[in-house]
Order: sequence, then structure tokens, then C-alpha cells
Amino acid sequence: MKNGRTFLLILMLVSIACACRKEEGNKLSYYVTPYPYEIVSVEEPPATNEVRNVIFLIGDGMGLEQVSCAWVLNHGKLNLDNMSVVGLSRTYSLSDLITDSAAGGTALAVGQKTSNSHVGTDAEGKPLYSMLVKAQELGKKTGVVVTCHMADATPADFCCHSDNRYKYDEVIAGYGQCGVDYIAGGGRDYFGKNRKDARNIADEMGTKGYAVAYDEVALMEAHLPILALLADDNLPVALERGDLFRHMVGKGLAELSTSCGDKGFVLMIEGSSIDDWLHENRIDRAMEELLDFDRTLGDVLQWAAADGHTLVVVTADHATGALTLQDGDLAEGRVGVAFGNDSHNGIAVPYYVWGPGRNQFGGTMENAELGALITSFVR
Repeated sequence: MKNGRTFLLILMLVSIACACRKEEGNKLSYYVTPYPYEIVSVEEPPATNEVRNVIFLIGDGMGLEQVSCAWVLNHGKLNLDNMSVVGLSRTYSLSDLITDSAAGGTALAVGQKTSNSHVGTDAEGKPLYSMLVKAQELGKKTGVVVTCHMADATPADFCCHSDNRYKYDEVIAGYGQCGVDYIAGGGRDYFGKNRKDARNIADEMGTKGYAVAYDEVALMEAHLPILALLADDNLPVALERGDLFRHMVGKGLAELSTSCGDKGFVLMIEGSSIDDWLHENRIDRAMEELLDFDRTLGDVLQWAAADGHTLVVVTADHATGALTLQDGDLAEGRVGVAFGNDSHNGIAVPYYVWGPGRNQFGGTMENAELGALITSFVR
């Protein structure tokens, strides 16, 4: 009898411990954005219009679950809602079911899958050339705008080549050879101070004719080609940087469009830090990054609507954080979320298309297939 009571007590204690762990595991993080905004109203040009420009926006770590949270936070409306074609992109790499940003971004940039950690190279380390290189060969202008440091994987996927994304000195040196007309982001220290070889890649690019800008004022006064390094590392978080990202994109659109003549341009824009804060399980900062990305998309759509010959595509390289939306209130713009991990997952991510050429998209694609299709409009 005594043994029976002891067993029952142990069982009760185990049950309580399991319940506590379950409660802790399902603990929700709540957030309400302090800055809801109105979405833009744009008239989409005919799908049959000639495509002269391609603007490709990548929300790093931005799966459907992250978009859903942002939609609630902004009271049921996003500029992404303007996108008339929606599909799914499978993100696995050649080496892993769960991709990293290097392989995921390379697939989108060049239209070919590669192994994790590879930026702008195949699985054997041979260079792969992105849609920006094709654009340059056709006489188009090219640009990259990001919120991260320029040594990060996604901008490197479009501009540089290395079999290891963490060979930062090698990656950064690639910007000096890439020929991209407009480069804007963070990472001053990676170009000089943090290098082991004592080179200053920014100075070297300056001698090649780049206007090198280290703050927003200098950027706004510069003309192509431009290298803008506006922070030592990543840009400040969204709630601190204000409209800096939108201004960087606006400057890029102005410079590229006025200097490309009738040949057009290709611009890659990344909301890089969505992913960073999802890794930290910081729903507040991740959502403000995503909302800033969506506000920037609104600016892009207004510009593209006035132009009439610009294809706009939005997607993610992967989703991050195993995020679930479990509570909230649409009228209040409040979410309650739980994170399942602090890394990537293998769930297909959405892609969104707007503008001329959109009728060629739709359905489920491999990420490399999506990248190849976008590249086919660089012509």
C-alpha cells in the first residue's frame, strides 16, 4: 500500500513537471506595433507590357507565418496584398533539406541549386553568375540594397563567389570585381578594419570610380557607381533607423532609372534583418523589420506603377523560427506567437508577383526554378 502511494505521488509529480514544461514550451510572446500604416493604392500595368526593369525583393526568413503575423499587426492589410500572383517556392539545397541563406539565395540569384554555405558557386566551388551579371552583359544597370552587412550571404549570392560564406575577406573582395552600379547596406568594418590582409576594399573601389558614402547625407549627394556603407555592421534596427532603408531604395531607383537609358535595370532588395531577429526569437524586432520591408515594397510598387514596364517579385530564401500565430486580435493589431526553434525550417515559402510578365508565374516551384524564371525576364 505504501509502495502504491509512493508510485502515485511520483506519477503526480512527473505529470506536474510535464505540464510545466508544456506550459513553458507554449508560452506566447505578445506584440502590438506602435506604427501601423496605410497601404498604397496602385494600378497594375497590363501583363503583356514589355519588361525593361526587374525588382526582386527578398525577405530573409519571411515565410507565410511571418507574413500572417505582420498582416494582423497592421490591422489586416499589407502592401503584399497588392501582388496579383502568389505561389510557393521549395527551399531545400543540394546538401540539406533545411537550407541556409547562402544556398537559398544562390538558387534565387542564379537559377541553380547549390550546397549550404556556398555563395555564388556550385557544390564544387565553381563560380555561378547571377541575374545581375546577365543584366550587365546586356548593358543594363544593376543594384543591391540590404539592411545587413555586405558580407552576409544574400547580397554575396548576387555579387560574389566563395565556397564558404564565412570567408569574409574573400567574399568582400568580390564586390571590388562585381561591377554592380549601386551597392547599399552596412558593413564598413568588413571592407577594411576587420580584414586580415590590411586591404581596404572600399578605398580600392573608390579608386575605380565608385562614390563611397558612409552616411545618408553623402549617399544622397552621390551618383553612380555608388558604394554606400552606412553602418559598421548591420544597419540599426527598424525602430531606430526610421526611413533609412526606404531612402536607400528610393535613391537606388532614381539613380538606376535615370542612368540606364532604354536598356533598363535589375535591382535586388533584401529585408535582411527579419531573419536575424527570428533567430533571436524576438517577435517585436522581427515584425518591425518585416513591416519596414512591406512599407518599402509600397514605395517600389508606386514607382513601378508609374513606370509601367517593371516586373516586381517578392519571396523569401527560407522561413525562420518555426513560428506559430496562436493568439491575437485583428482590430487591436495584436499577435500572440510561439517559436518552435531558433533556426530555419524546410516549409515552402510564398512568392508574390506584380506587373508585366506576371502571367508566366504561379503554382509551386523549386527556388532555383523561380530564380531562373525571373532571370529570363532580364533581356
